[in-house]
Amino acid sequence: MVSPLPPSRTRHGVIVFAVLLGVIHYVDRVCFGSMNTAIQRDLGLSDAEMKWVFWAFTFAYALFEIPGGWLGDKWGPRRVLIRIVIFWSVFTALTGAVTGLVTLLACRFIFGMGEAGGFPNITKMFSLWLPQEERGVAQGITWMCARWGGAFSPLLVLYVSELVGGWRWTFPVFAGLGVLWVFFFSRWFRDDPKDHPQVNAAELKLLEEASKNRSEHIAIPWRRLVSSRSVLLLWLYYFCISYVWYFYITWLPKYMEVVLKMDMKASWSAMLGGAPLFLGGIGCYAGGVLAKRLSAGSTRGGISRARRVVGVAGMLGAGGCICLALQQSDSTWVMMALGLSGFFNDLSMPGAWGACSDIGGKLAGSVSGSMNMLGNMGGALAVLAVVWIRDAAGGDWNAPLYVAAGTYLVSAVCWLFIDSDERLQA
Repeated sequence: MVSPLPPSRTRHGVIVFAVLLGVIHYVDRVCFGSMNTAIQRDLGLSDAEMKWVFWAFTFAYALFEIPGGWLGDKWGPRRVLIRIVIFWSVFTALTGAVTGLVTLLACRFIFGMGEAGGFPNITKMFSLWLPQEERGVAQGITWMCARWGGAFSPLLVLYVSELVGGWRWTFPVFAGLGVLWVFFFSRWFRDDPKDHPQVNAAELKLLEEASKNRSEHIAIPWRRLVSSRSVLLLWLYYFCISYVWYFYITWLPKYMEVVLKMDMKASWSAMLGGAPLFLGGIGCYAGGVLAKRLSAGSTRGGISRARRVVGVAGMLGAGGCICLALQQSDSTWVMMALGLSGFFNDLSMPGAWGACSDIGGKLAGSVSGSMNMLGNMGGALAVLAVVWIRDAAGGDWNAPLYVAAGTYLVSAVCWLFIDSDERLQA
């Protein structure tokens, strides 16, 4: 008797495309912060004006998260991702052609619109192509590589800008990465695994539960969304951590230059500037694996309880490391402590995005989009509030970091009550 064929592993190709998109997403975003000083100098912009440029991207990114995720639920992630990646790549390239504050604000706002649907549609892809037990680790791998893309962006920007003669031509180079991704993704990916020629019957059997999450022309049940305790807590948690995270990807280079007196053109400074993202990437992977292992032998609570344990520990560790950084006098130790804060911050990320997928089901894109929207509202507030808090404290750059440490305590409380076994749809 011939034994049945083992399940094919075609589904893991989805993780490869998600990883590549996450890297491109962060490279395109973080490279702007890395070139902040040069752009300010060449365009004659002050810190007060630049904070509105950062805000324009973050606000647009937040505003279009839910529409981007909902379109993925309605049309399927393939159509949506092809369009938005082309869209944001065009405006990445056009950033190099700006002439002043107005055109820079416009470019960054429209760029934020395009990037908004990226991670919600990655979550939607995972809900269609991966069994539930694999989604948390897949999110961890994706976010790890995305963070690493951002971590190495300062060094990459330094190399590319020297190669092409400045920041203006650096943006079109990075824009080309998105175009290449779209070319290969459009040829390989299908919204339904059964339409892919390399998926065999045994693998389809593994994906029976995921098949219930196929895209349909469905309306978002807003009343259920806002009445779900776990969804509301995910919103608040993500608002708080994004508030801190946007300091790392916007104002951190300025903090290093002004407070720590570091030369931002030096390779060592560029590497330290990427420490929160690099160590955060490790935290993403570790968080996904740790939650899976904690839930493996659990007879009570399962994956939901494991995510809560990892989430609370991560938030307390992240806040503690910021407090530790503020007690250091050596710039290297300050940056390493902030890097560890990034690690603990990201321990909770796979659990949060995995919870969106589990809670949302067919509405995974909408739920994850709503969480990312509220999170980036926190980021939009941060890019303005950091300057306000600094000025209110008499120019003390450490004051915004004390506020950041406090937001992690709020996030830890949120994780005590998030239940990813809750279902938005009965």
